[in-house]
Amino acid sequence: MTAIEYIQQNIDSLNWQRNPRGLYEPIEYTLQAGGKRLRPALAIMASDLFDGDRQKVLPAALALEIFHNFTLLHDDVMDNASIRRGRPTVHVRWNENTAILSGDQMLIEAYKLLSQVKPDRLPEVLYLFNKMATEICEGQQYDVEFENRDDVSLDDYLMMIRLKTSVLLATSLQIGALIAGAGQTAQLALYQYGINLGLAFQLQDDLLDVYGNPQTFGKAIGGDILCAKKTYLLLTAMLKADPQQKQQLSLLLADHSISDQQKIHAVTDIYNQLSVRQACEEVVKKYTLLALAELDKIPVSEEKKLILINLAQKLLARKE
Repeated sequence: MTAIEYIQQNIDSLNWQRNPRGLYEPIEYTLQAGGKRLRPALAIMASDLFDGDRQKVLPAALALEIFHNFTLLHDDVMDNASIRRGRPTVHVRWNENTAILSGDQMLIEAYKLLSQVKPDRLPEVLYLFNKMATEICEGQQYDVEFENRDDVSLDDYLMMIRLKTSVLLATSLQIGALIAGAGQTAQLALYQYGINLGLAFQLQDDLLDVYGNPQTFGKAIGGDILCAKKTYLLLTAMLKADPQQKQQLSLLLADHSISDQQKIHAVTDIYNQLSVRQACEEVVKKYTLLALAELDKIPVSEEKKLILINLAQKLLARKE
């Protein structure tokens, strides 16, 4: 059974038929919506590299997935997002209070699962999990602050997405390896693989938000443009633009008199003039190759590493 199949089977077996339904039904709705199950699968894959017992890493893997989905509930409220995985977000289907409270309960459920980790590994797992959770909150705060800053650099943006996205992938891998008994060198190589993979993953997400197919992407296309989000594409465009193009971009992003589709089309046209898509594709490839290089440091057979090699290549080519 693949790591993703194993995780999905165990997520499906979680019981959310509890009262009050107004608290637990949105959790069930969120977890049933699917998703890639990438974070918990990475924990299982890392354990498998060292012939670890999947049952021992499972509580932490499920905790990572529930924690990830908790952050999405709150992110969707903060971003006023209406669609997630092709379905109405929780705050749209129910209301903001429900999204906040059900999200809070998901965080609690994650820690309840973590408490099932074997006592000899629990302190280290908790340390890594708490460090990751703090960094994700820091990344989210930077993301919020960047909305009102005009001096955000590409390095600032990469730092923010490292915190907001990469550390969860990296920590999932390190926790899986740790529980399986891997040495420190292997743990850190997997962590760095996850950091670089996460950067590539988020930059690809930026690309798909503008150039993806809404039917496969699961979210409305152009959302980042409509909220003037400082993505790698926008920041690159601002760096490459001449004064006239820069002014045009700024005016377009601030213009509320034109339709959403007109704004998305006009901004995308400027991106095309500046070859922004190609620049972003190149940096996605760069971080994918850096991720793959970290796997050379792990003292297991190439055959065992193949699943992580294929994963990086698959994420590079993904359309959703």
